[in-house]
Amino acid sequence: MSIDNGIINEYNQRHTTLVEIAGKLQLFLKEALSGIERIDSVTARAKDPDRYFAKAIKVDENGNRKYSDPKFQIQDQIGARITVFYLSDVERVKLHVVKYLKFIEQSPKHPESDSEFGYFGLHFILSLPDDVVDEKVEDGVAPEFFELQIKTLFQHAWSEAHHDLGYKSKRKLTSEERRKTAFTAAQAWGADTIFEDLWHALVINDNEPPGTQEGH
Repeated sequence: MSIDNGIINEYNQRHTTLVEIAGKLQLFLKEALSGIERIDSVTARAKDPDRYFAKAIKVDENGNRKYSDPKFQIQDQIGARITVFYLSDVERVKLHVVKYLKFIEQSPKHPESDSEFGYFGLHFILSLPDDVVDEKVEDGVAPEFFELQIKTLFQHAWSEAHHDLGYKSKRKLTSEERRKTAFTAAQAWGADTIFEDLWHALVINDNEPPGTQEGH
């Protein structure tokens, strides 16, 4: 059996169990976030086998495999996503979530340059809670960690469409097509910024006691 076939078979054998764990993780997160305002959705999933394999065999610039042991090194075999309304909700929800889960790593995702527009989101690596793993699951089947993404509605919508059109495209995007995707990213960023400003103006400021607002 080749190394690549071994990677595929090993993950396929665990995938059904990972799907079950992801379902329990989704319920765990929903319960932890019960009563928290401005959350649009909470989801969790096991990584698709084809996408796991594609990631497991990735190579670096020298042609060497990035993962010598994918089973233990790939941290998003189980991934969860929390989608919120506004930019300030991202940090608010993050502070609530880490009360219930062991924080390992935080990785804000954003374009390298302030003059560029592209993917935005907040990613975390967290310890998988014991409550979501059945006692019957053998050691080594469930990963120790999972990835959590917290995004606004606009960040999520853009990333889903961009992934479908960009990463799944059968050919490389042209320069004009890349500019178009950057333009839509700028629009999503602008919408997030404007709605955040409006929320503060219409909800936060309007609810302040008389005499506390600037200019009063």
